[in-house]
Amino acid sequence: MLDAVRDTGYTTPTPIQEQAIPVALEGRDLMGLAQTGTGKTAAFMLPILERLLTGPLGPVRALIVAPTRELAQQIYETAVEFGKYTKIRSVAIYGGVNKNPQVKKLNHGAEIVVACPGRLLDHVRDGTIDISKVEVLVLDEADTMCDMGFLPDIRRILTYVRNRKQTMFFAATMSDDIRYLSRDMLDDPVAVQIGMIAPAETVSHALYPVTEGLKKQALVKILDTVATGRVIVFTRTKHRARRLAGDLENYKYRVAMLQGNMAQNKRQQSIDGFREGKYDVLVATDVASRGIDVTEVSHVINFDMPNTVDAYIHRIGRTGRAENTGEALTLTLHEDAALVRKIEDVLGGRIERRRMEDFDYGHFTPELEAPSGRSRSRRPAQPQPERQLPRKTPAPRSRYGRHAQQEPESPRSSRPGARPAAKSAQPQPDNGNSPNGPRRRRPRQRRSPAPTTNTAD
Repeated sequence: MLDAVRDTGYTTPTPIQEQAIPVALEGRDLMGLAQTGTGKTAAFMLPILERLLTGPLGPVRALIVAPTRELAQQIYETAVEFGKYTKIRSVAIYGGVNKNPQVKKLNHGAEIVVACPGRLLDHVRDGTIDISKVEVLVLDEADTMCDMGFLPDIRRILTYVRNRKQTMFFAATMSDDIRYLSRDMLDDPVAVQIGMIAPAETVSHALYPVTEGLKKQALVKILDTVATGRVIVFTRTKHRARRLAGDLENYKYRVAMLQGNMAQNKRQQSIDGFREGKYDVLVATDVASRGIDVTEVSHVINFDMPNTVDAYIHRIGRTGRAENTGEALTLTLHEDAALVRKIEDVLGGRIERRRMEDFDYGHFTPELEAPSGRSRSRRPAQPQPERQLPRKTPAPRSRYGRHAQQEPESPRSSRPGARPAAKSAQPQPDNGNSPNGPRRRRPRQRRSPAPTTNTAD
């Protein structure tokens, strides 16, 4: 196995590997917290392979659960690479592809299974996989699985692996869901945290204040002048990813797209082409990007600001990997100021604001100074010059389906000095009759209630 490690180019363990591998080799439960891109996969895969070198071959003895197909495929490839000089077999199972090849591999036997939660439970229900003999369970990017709503599936999976002897999970961020989950599934765990849960120190950050209408041209300007290496551009939605990738193709960029609606083979082609240098730009959404492991990414550009600080950390983790340097550039709108301040709090300092030279901002002036954190002073709110209603008590519903005070006024009643409201607009006692009354063109003008003696008519 050491020969396989040397073949991959590892010479010195990363901090998370240095601290986590000895704990994992002892068989202890482990909670690993570190920035994304610091080598977490090898930190749990190498101890698993060492454990499986002894014992029976055939049953599933190690189960690694990942949130996305891309991450599952990456972990599977790592297992194959590190275990290529052993007899240990690995299988990746995830949705978006035909089940039958997965079933065939499972029938041939596999000691390591890397799976996404939904497809794993499908196989369990179909009886095509037996995970009752699993000795080691790993949850990778557990925070992402919680964010994506996989927590019920994870708890269901735990009921099938009650006889496990070791549990490890790794995450880049810590949330309440992660803390509660760790209490339920870990037994006297060792917590390994490498530095602050934040983007890696090898990544620099910059903001480009723009308007929504300037975003596309600003991105093209950045790609031409700043981000000239291999770049990942993040959008908030699948539709925007498709549209932006098409626009960049029209600008003659070598661009690939990665979003959730793509078939798995197309997604894999995009990742492989980006990794091999066929494409210079990869336009991706947050969920689809999990598991992109390309060490040569020089820049990450947030075309859309992410929704949370955790999402920012995960995005930025696609660059500055394996101790390489990277740069994170974000196109920001005025309404992004609150989230920018939270990101700056995590980073522990102000993020540089940049204005592009020779770029037509039109009437927009980029704000290069960081906001103070307080909203601008405002004059006390003044009451609006609305028509005052005669009473605060609710009025009966009119024939228009709204309160009588809200009935449309005639042009005559809207003139200055006009009477504020007719008698029909005043609150009326409940006399048992329908408040809507018969349909008429005008409200009644009589001021006295209708006589009650001729009700039989």
